[in-house]
Amino acid sequence: MMIRCCSWTFPLYELTPLLFHLQRLADAAERFQKAHRWQDNIKEENIEYYDSKADTEYDDLDGEEIERDTSNSLKLEFTDDENFKTKVNYSYAAVQIPTDIYKGSTVILNELNWTEALEDVFVENRKEDPSLLWQVFGSATGVTRFYPATPWRAPNKIDLYDVRRRPWYIQGASSPKDMVIIVDVSGSVSGLTLKLMKTSVYDMLDTLSDDDYVNVASFNQKAQAVSCFTHLVQANIRNKKVFKEKVEVMEARGTTDYKAGFEFAFEQLQNSNISRANCNKMIMMFTDGGEDRVQDVFEKYNWPNKTVRVFTFSVGQHNYDVTPLQWMACANKGYYFEIPSIGAIRINTQEYLDVLGRPMVLAGKKAKQVQWTNAYQDALGLGLVVTGTLAVFNLTDDGSGEKKNQLLLGVVGIDVALNDIKKLTPRYNLGANGYIYAIDLNGYVLLHPNLRPQIINFQEPVTLDFLDAELEDDNKEDIRRRMIDGERGTRNIWTLVKSQDERYLDKVHRMYTWAPIKSTNYSLGLVLPRYSTYYIRANLSDQILQVKLPSKLKDFEYLLPNSFESEGHVFIAPREYCKDLNLSDNNTEFLENFIALMEKVTPDSKQCDNFLLHNLILDTGITQQLVERVWRDQDLNTYSLLAVFVATDGGITRVFPNKAAEDWEEDREPFNASFYRRSLDNKGYIFKPPYRDASYRGLELENNTIGILVSTAVELNFGERHLKPAVVGVKLDLEAWAEKFKVLASNRTERDQLGTRRCDPSTGCEMDCEANYKDLLCVLIDDGGFLVLSNQEDYWMQVGKFFSEVDAHLMSALFNHSFFTKKESYDFQSVCATEAPSNTGGAPRGVYVPTMADFLNLAWWTSAAAWSLFQQFLYGLTYNSWFQTEDVTAEGMESKETSCIMKQTQYYFSTPNNTDINFIDCGNCSRLFYAQRLTSTNLLFVVAEKPICSQCESTKASSSRD
Repeated sequence: MMIRCCSWTFPLYELTPLLFHLQRLADAAERFQKAHRWQDNIKEENIEYYDSKADTEYDDLDGEEIERDTSNSLKLEFTDDENFKTKVNYSYAAVQIPTDIYKGSTVILNELNWTEALEDVFVENRKEDPSLLWQVFGSATGVTRFYPATPWRAPNKIDLYDVRRRPWYIQGASSPKDMVIIVDVSGSVSGLTLKLMKTSVYDMLDTLSDDDYVNVASFNQKAQAVSCFTHLVQANIRNKKVFKEKVEVMEARGTTDYKAGFEFAFEQLQNSNISRANCNKMIMMFTDGGEDRVQDVFEKYNWPNKTVRVFTFSVGQHNYDVTPLQWMACANKGYYFEIPSIGAIRINTQEYLDVLGRPMVLAGKKAKQVQWTNAYQDALGLGLVVTGTLAVFNLTDDGSGEKKNQLLLGVVGIDVALNDIKKLTPRYNLGANGYIYAIDLNGYVLLHPNLRPQIINFQEPVTLDFLDAELEDDNKEDIRRRMIDGERGTRNIWTLVKSQDERYLDKVHRMYTWAPIKSTNYSLGLVLPRYSTYYIRANLSDQILQVKLPSKLKDFEYLLPNSFESEGHVFIAPREYCKDLNLSDNNTEFLENFIALMEKVTPDSKQCDNFLLHNLILDTGITQQLVERVWRDQDLNTYSLLAVFVATDGGITRVFPNKAAEDWEEDREPFNASFYRRSLDNKGYIFKPPYRDASYRGLELENNTIGILVSTAVELNFGERHLKPAVVGVKLDLEAWAEKFKVLASNRTERDQLGTRRCDPSTGCEMDCEANYKDLLCVLIDDGGFLVLSNQEDYWMQVGKFFSEVDAHLMSALFNHSFFTKKESYDFQSVCATEAPSNTGGAPRGVYVPTMADFLNLAWWTSAAAWSLFQQFLYGLTYNSWFQTEDVTAEGMESKETSCIMKQTQYYFSTPNNTDINFIDCGNCSRLFYAQRLTSTNLLFVVAEKPICSQCESTKASSSRD
């Protein structure tokens, strides 16, 4: 059987072609607007366009339906499009106008008039590149024109969308900002005025992106930061949420002293010992009015260079003289705004962006640079996207060649779906534990297997830092910095990784390789374990392979359920083997779809992924031979096994016998299965008890259906090339093996020829977990601290629970004696819901046994035949000689819920081989215990005296999410 063992090359992607289309859009928009002649008397009936909200009913914030005049909206027909995942019309663009903007105003009608010409440019771009997704022009007036046309979507029929608040628009419309917001909280600011100020600050914070830095302070006679932040911090979602929470509880008292507020703000902006944007600097002051102009403060901190812009906001309805506020803004290159009511907040807290855009307009082409956004949720349903943006300038002049104004017209953008980028990246030839990731200049991940936003909030970007996506260490901090700096590099490190089910930690070796993505400010990284440096590529055209595989493999009929009784149940990973394959969550339905397609096409068809399909066929044949040559000849009941199984890189999981599949709870995609990924990363056997959280009352042992998975990786070596293409294992019958464990965990083994001596309760012995079960607690705990087996029947009902929920006292002692180490981390993508109460009971109590120390000599455990024979049995059952590389040669090298932060704690073994006898000191309630790691497994064997009193019960440790 000829199999190619291939190496990989580092994938580099570029988005250069998209830059051309962006530039064409921006140039066209500037040209069309410059040629446009303003019409004072323009009427709605003179403008034809497709109003994307015309076909849907919308409500206001009070739940009342909004009456909309849609008489002048074009009537379009739409067809389903798989690229956009919605109905579209490629002949037209669509228009979205924010709910709080009157679409019949002269400004909006003129905007609609000149932007209509952009539709031809949209169409031209698509003709040249059909893969382009949404093309958008977002105007500074709030009008959005996007292509292709599709009806607008709004959650819960309430449309709060304003393009000027979108992440891509904010990043494209201005340069990075350092902003200090100061809020007047003197006694005159109370009631409605204070509420307006708080809401204004919320909206001001929403105009900031992750490229900006901000702090918020309140002032009366003195100024102080509203939060624990003593300096400027990045304006990311987490920090802005902190500011909003603190602003909400501000109270008004005392007298107004503008000097205190401005001195605080200038000192913040002059602090050079912190990270900041170092571009636009500004102070935003919200007040109800005052007479002081604080000229001396401006002379000290800002004049004559005026490097800091000052924007002032007069909030509320009052009779104060606003001249001082106007003077402060104009004397410091800023602007003055009035917010008399809640309806004026949104428009006035974002117009400062027009002022910041003036230097960009004056700089002309020198300031035009494509900006790439963070990942965010597309408002029209594409999922996570990044957007390339380019600012559009107003080039209107007065006839003499001098610019008439310095306004930003808007921003053009083109979306790139992250799922489309993922499709271009290698996935399955990297193995289960290899992956591609990408980060932006802020260190936020665009691609990463741990990027999984739980709640769709299209108003906010998705901001998961690389160091939060993985378990942080010094090496990764340095890799992140080098990627942000645009460097290339490779580094081999040892690091901790979480299991797929987030219950375990493994210390693993990984190779990190990274390089910048051309024409963007992104950087791409590749992570590989050593055993994924090479991968298998099956060649089904090889005649030897055709001979080795059974003839009926050609038509795939054996994959249907009617063959499962003899061949074992087959699960196929739901991968896109061919373009026309209908994916399904139901395995049987997916198999039927797959076979139906295979009857129409060949494995070498251009519409199929030959790598995936050939390896699937190869693994299907190999696993079938495993059944015929090995598994059928074994009596699983003799060994108290519920099932044997194999899972492969090619996407096949075969479970034998067929009836065992009824209780198979593992993911049918091996790359997503915790047992599979952990077996690859660890040597020896990985035991995995069924998962049970602290609130679970107990297992129901009916019909021997509860099992413990034991798995290990298949290792193949081709010279110096090392691969792990599959994982094999068994499923132990929990009840039967709990009984066997009593015998194995004692030296009454009936194997006299191996030098063990018989014993029973009358003659005594060094240790007997079966005869002395009333006095001795014997348990197997896995490397995550979860109970696997015990000699106590009442513990059988708690198998799979974290051991601290079973015996907090003993688990605490194991941790304190360094058998376990714990790692605390944070999940910044969690969803918080009401937590169910815990109903866990206390640990069982027994009788004190004073002779415990006399028979705690357990060195025989790891050398006894009981354990070694079990290992040999498992090896022979799963591997056998047929699975070696005899015929294989190597050739070549190729909601209601809210987002929140959850604290997680995982436990793992401290050292490779711990063995110890220890004393848990607690006066008359003291206990002795013995613990030893079992070689070639992820198990810890513990024998302890049963607790006799409750005074020493320890606080329960946690291996969960809080």
